[in-house]
Amino acid sequence: MDKKENCGLFGIFGDADAAEKAFFALHSLQHRGQESAGIATSNGQLISCHTGMGQVGRVFRGGRDILSMLKNPIAIGHVRYSTAGGRSISNAQPLLCEYSRGQVAVAHNGNLINASLLRDEYEAYGHIFKSTSDTEVIIHLLAKPSHISKPDPLGHVLNHLQGAYSLLFLFPDRIEAARDPYGVRPLCIGKTKDGVFCVASETCAFDTVEAEYIRDVEPGEIVTLSKDGLSSRRFVKTENITPAHCIFEHVYFAKQSSYIFGENVHEFRKRLGAQIAKEHPVEADVVIPVPDSGTSAAVGYSHASGIPFDMGFIRSHYVGRTFISPEQNTRDLAVKLKLAVVKPVVKGKRVVIVDDSIVRGTTTRGKIHAIRQAGAKEIHMRVSCPPVRCPCFYGVDFPTKEELLANGRDMQQIKKFLEVDSIGYISLEGMLSCASLPKDHYCTACWTGNYPIPVQMMMNKFTMERYQMQLFDDEPVQL
Repeated sequence: MDKKENCGLFGIFGDADAAEKAFFALHSLQHRGQESAGIATSNGQLISCHTGMGQVGRVFRGGRDILSMLKNPIAIGHVRYSTAGGRSISNAQPLLCEYSRGQVAVAHNGNLINASLLRDEYEAYGHIFKSTSDTEVIIHLLAKPSHISKPDPLGHVLNHLQGAYSLLFLFPDRIEAARDPYGVRPLCIGKTKDGVFCVASETCAFDTVEAEYIRDVEPGEIVTLSKDGLSSRRFVKTENITPAHCIFEHVYFAKQSSYIFGENVHEFRKRLGAQIAKEHPVEADVVIPVPDSGTSAAVGYSHASGIPFDMGFIRSHYVGRTFISPEQNTRDLAVKLKLAVVKPVVKGKRVVIVDDSIVRGTTTRGKIHAIRQAGAKEIHMRVSCPPVRCPCFYGVDFPTKEELLANGRDMQQIKKFLEVDSIGYISLEGMLSCASLPKDHYCTACWTGNYPIPVQMMMNKFTMERYQMQLFDDEPVQL
């Protein structure tokens, strides 16, 4: 998979071990981003923060020494892959800043499509930005005197944002959790057995800290966690806004054990697999998944088709998701390290390979080549989402449109490129039929090009860049 996404959020209020719980919750959300991680905590008056590049275990490899310095009852945490702003320590989150109202730390999942325009405006008035992340724009909006004077400054600021955002704000005395009016990215509320409220991108984080899922943060809602418990307010009227939940969350990003947008990810993916079997039947001897995100769909395909399921690929759990790797040659190497073929499963057999999606197709072709080398008689590729033909501007860092395999190619050309005996993608209607919510409640822009939130300018993750940022290096190089 050559897609990159997204970020994972977690927040908890009123727990003596808030930092430690955030640490373990971030581990459970590691699949959402492996570029950087961080935790910010507050004792009610002062916010402390620790961020770093790499996975959670690396960033907090000091273990209890680091967590002890963050030992406070309020915490938010973040794992990141960059979708706006380059790969730099200055972009690691939570972003901690101080303005006239005091300290605030911000963690963001999504992408603001008007961030560059807002930044240009604020820089013209003399504002200095320390990062190239779209998230920092929000802090400058918060600090604007005319915004501070509003009855609800945060709600007023959020109305200036366009795009996809699930946000956590840590103020010294509270956590504010907000979700954009379209509900593109998931954000949910939980409660521990001790009665402590928490919020997270996915419910798998609640499982880690022994919390029970209560409900989602609604689109256009701000939820406050404070000494007074949980309270809620709306910052925009959503009666006339149709939700645009990212269905790619179900197809690929979310963990199988999670519940997002009201349903379990594993069960949803099994339905996808069964639908592909219905739409693209084939005579074969074995169904194998591309683990891990293709496994549930492969189970569904096997059950529906009656073709035996087996593990033709074995995944190394010491190699992260390949979409995290920023360079193509690194991704190719990561695939070889990540997936090993079990030759007896495929040798001399007609094999159905089920994967969640194909983007560039280069790493997929490498997997198919490995199966062919292992002696497969036939290879039939089945994909549990439609052909990806368009870029995403809402928090998924797909390649440019020109790099997408399905852009400008028909099925015969895709089949030839991948070197398979047949290729079958689930139809858009078939995919949407597997979902529990109304079909028009999901964003399908990466397949259809129909963007529910209007995009007025072409963007990529470096739209905000004024400089070429060097990894682990605070000294930029002028382009």
